[in-house]
Amino acid sequence: MVSIREAAEFLGVAAQTLRRWEREGKLIPDERTPGGRRRYDLARLRPDRFHAPEAARRTIAYARVSSHDQKDELERQKQLLELYCARQGWTFEVIADMGSGMNYHKRGLKRLLDDVVAGRIGRLVITHQDRLLRFGAELVFAICEAKSVEVVILNQGEDPTFEEDLAKDVLEIVAVFSARLYGSRSRKNQTLLDGVKQAVAAAQS
Repeated sequence: MVSIREAAEFLGVAAQTLRRWEREGKLIPDERTPGGRRRYDLARLRPDRFHAPEAARRTIAYARVSSHDQKDELERQKQLLELYCARQGWTFEVIADMGSGMNYHKRGLKRLLDDVVAGRIGRLVITHQDRLLRFGAELVFAICEAKSVEVVILNQGEDPTFEEDLAKDVLEIVAVFSARLYGSRSRKNQTLLDGVKQAVAAAQS
């Protein structure tokens, strides 16, 4: 148990803020000394609890495929996530995206990140790590950890669509960098892209 001053320093707020939170019923001291001084348990002090009550924090299941021709795979992911969450007895919502794992601006992903940062999500469920992002998933997981969001990954093995999605992501990377080097409409750009497409097709055959 620590004093109000130590608790305020731990949370990065003023002691007066803790007194106000007590008046508003947001944070009640764990106990008081015989002299009436407030005492707080550091193990229970978490800043994100003041953004949303714990009971209101939702479980979100996130599914993604790279393109419209993978609609069947998207449905398979959604059904798998729904079945798993239902079996756990969780109240949940499924967010689904169609777009490259290199694209950080997908509508569903942006909504997911906004809700995580705002403290509205308590649990994130995905089928594979790469369903979130091709590169940068670890950063999202770090944000989830900072916001006390539990991350559940159903399958730690290789994603069955890994090679197909990776090929599309490679093409996207090459398209971006070649456009910067040669211009999006240049002959060199198109030649390079055609060569990469042929190499990818040969590797998949």
